Amino acid sequence: MSVVVRQAESKADRKKFVLLPWKLYRNDPRWVPPLVMDRLETLDEKKNPFFEHGRAALFLAERDGEVVGRITAHSNTLHNEYHKDKTGFFGFFECVDDETVARALLERAEDWLRQQGHDRVLGPENFSVNEEVGLLVEDKEGPPMIMCTYNPPYYARLIETGGYEKAKDLFGWAYQVGDVPDAPRQIAGAVEKHPGLVVRQADPKHMERDVRIVRDIFNSAWSRNWGFVPWTEAEVKHSAKMMKMIIVPELTAIAEVDGQPAGMMLAFPNLLEAIKDLNGRLFPTGMLKLVWRVMLGRYKFQAARLFLLGVKPEFRGSVLGGLSVLLYVKAHEGALKVGIKGGELGWTLEDNEKINQGIQFMGGRLAKIYRVYGKDL
Repeated sequence: MSVVVRQAESKADRKKFVLLPWKLYRNDPRWVPPLVMDRLETLDEKKNPFFEHGRAALFLAERDGEVVGRITAHSNTLHNEYHKDKTGFFGFFECVDDETVARALLERAEDWLRQQGHDRVLGPENFSVNEEVGLLVEDKEGPPMIMCTYNPPYYARLIETGGYEKAKDLFGWAYQVGDVPDAPRQIAGAVEKHPGLVVRQADPKHMERDVRIVRDIFNSAWSRNWGFVPWTEAEVKHSAKMMKMIIVPELTAIAEVDGQPAGMMLAFPNLLEAIKDLNGRLFPTGMLKLVWRVMLGRYKFQAARLFLLGVKPEFRGSVLGGLSVLLYVKAHEGALKVGIKGGELGWTLEDNEKINQGIQFMGGRLAKIYRVYGKDL
């Protein structure tokens, strides 16, 4: 039975692309169906701000008329301009346990990337390193987490037999909310007394303003990190709309010194808890459930993900060198206040020793590894 890989261009094809995981994960009790509408909008060139600086092709693998795999090939102009390279990407990879199908998908993506002038490919990235990134290759504990990848163990074999090798591992850290260790609490207390330092929560009524502050800090604090891509103004506006719906102010912190943005912490409740029983559908009743549980705050989340925590380079010296510890403590205290029991910190780069040691200092345990693969074209 031969495998045919073709580009998914019609509305019907894109729906097949989005719905494939329902077949692949139907016997996996841990899998949480994503919202179909959200996935379709992510792939929509008119609605996703990625397409202001990127382009993509979607591919479906079929065998005897049945969809058995999918993949995207995409080009990110911001990445290439910032890193001065010709790297392309693949993402949204899903596949039956068949090396022939996987190889056909990867080769078709590689062909498209060569046509775009790329000489190397990285993935999986679901369009950007600032979104879902990496293949879950180690999973010691914890539920699937908001904006993190989840996949069967055999995916690693499928990608590696396609000639891919590890480019970078990303760490997910498990964290239980209990008592803050004495040493971090003492450091946080000393930092909080620094003259001119103010730490406040994000304000849902001024979300676009605060997301711009987060962007300013992010684009400064992460600028030297592997794979970094700047956050654009269009992405700020898009993110602000999403964050306003799900943000819990107690799980955020913005630090300013003499009125200047210095650092920030941004965590989200694990939305997957609240949508697991919706089966990806907002209609006829899913939207009402989502509004009731999330927007009206009726659902008591058990877990959260610490998504971003960073300090601008110019504020990392002297006493403010412990500002990141203060932000960790604020995250911990906020989680306690709203009843969060634990969650996931990260991801972090495997070779970012300072950050990883800091998470261990706060009581974090390495729980998951998300792997980005690479291959020369």
